[in-house]
Amino acid sequence: MTDNALESAASALELGPGFSHLNPPPSYDLGDHPVPTGREEIWRFTPLKRLRGILDGEASTAALTWETTLPAGVTLTEISDAEAREIGELAPNDRPSALAAANAGALLLDVPAEAEIAEPIVLRLHGESVDDLVWGRLIVRVGRHAQATVAIVHTGSARYAAITTVLVGDGAAANVLSLQDWDDDAVHLGRDAIRVGRDATVKHTSISFGGDVVRMHANVEYAGPGGDAELLGLYFADAGQHLEHRLFADHTAPKTKSHVVYKGALQGQGAHTVWIGNVLIRKVAEGIETYEENRNLVLSDGCQADSVPNLEIETGEIEGAGHASATARFDDEQLFYLRSRGVSEKEARRLVVHGFFNDLIRKVGIPMIEEQLLSTVEAELAKNVLKDLD
Repeated sequence: MTDNALESAASALELGPGFSHLNPPPSYDLGDHPVPTGREEIWRFTPLKRLRGILDGEASTAALTWETTLPAGVTLTEISDAEAREIGELAPNDRPSALAAANAGALLLDVPAEAEIAEPIVLRLHGESVDDLVWGRLIVRVGRHAQATVAIVHTGSARYAAITTVLVGDGAAANVLSLQDWDDDAVHLGRDAIRVGRDATVKHTSISFGGDVVRMHANVEYAGPGGDAELLGLYFADAGQHLEHRLFADHTAPKTKSHVVYKGALQGQGAHTVWIGNVLIRKVAEGIETYEENRNLVLSDGCQADSVPNLEIETGEIEGAGHASATARFDDEQLFYLRSRGVSEKEARRLVVHGFFNDLIRKVGIPMIEEQLLSTVEAELAKNVLKDLD
């Protein structure tokens, strides 16, 4: 570890965000993020051989195609590495995000202070081929007392690694969504790091359906008391897919809140999902509230769902903290209830899966995305569970 990283880690033991045995310390130095072997705790679930060389860090000029919907007052501009750091970009805490920071030009999506943006800001990123290695670096800044919704939608195919920072100003309200709807051969390694200002609220939703290997990491920390973060996630893995979601809620200020709900379904031989939920309550974080929940629904044989909630508490002066994790097959009682009332087995199974996801989908808060998700769940069911009953 470099001298700078050691100093950062030492200061973080007192307060600094991002340093815990649950989460590697942040650093821009690639030397602090060696190529993983698979024996490391943060990499032990990830199929490294299927990452197609992303972790080697080869420079690349390939890019995704961007289509943007930017309401009046919102800007998207290129900035330098120095400007990204000066603005307050949250430093990378794993090798993919460090490589993205080193190889990609930075973009700033800026919502001015006091602005109330009613229309969703939409960034549609499309890849043409899995042969393309693409690096991404984005900072989303929502100014003081502003309100905005941002949807980042990934489609097509690529080998893509990205570092994204969301800075939510004091008293602001932000709703940020990342949708991974890739083709079957894509590889996506992403990290979304969020800093929540004093008395600010943020909703972050990570949704993964497509791709061969998708590994998303969401971090949240607090710049002052009163910050409130809701972290939502939804995923549906088919045969052979690996969908991994990791999160770290770092309570770095008193009277802050975090509420985590991730739900996933699996179907088909070799479908594999991973959810790692880490929460750290620091000594200074008195009066905080936190709860994390992960539910997995296994729809066929040959699937594997790994779910690991972790909670690290450094102060007993808290309002509440807890977690829950469950993985199960179809509820026989629910199916029996529906079948006993004349509902066919196919329709009963469809209703159970929609019921499993529906409450979470309705929390997304972006109508066009909610409708798309309901349709996607239906399409996923048609591939396996409902097809077998035709």
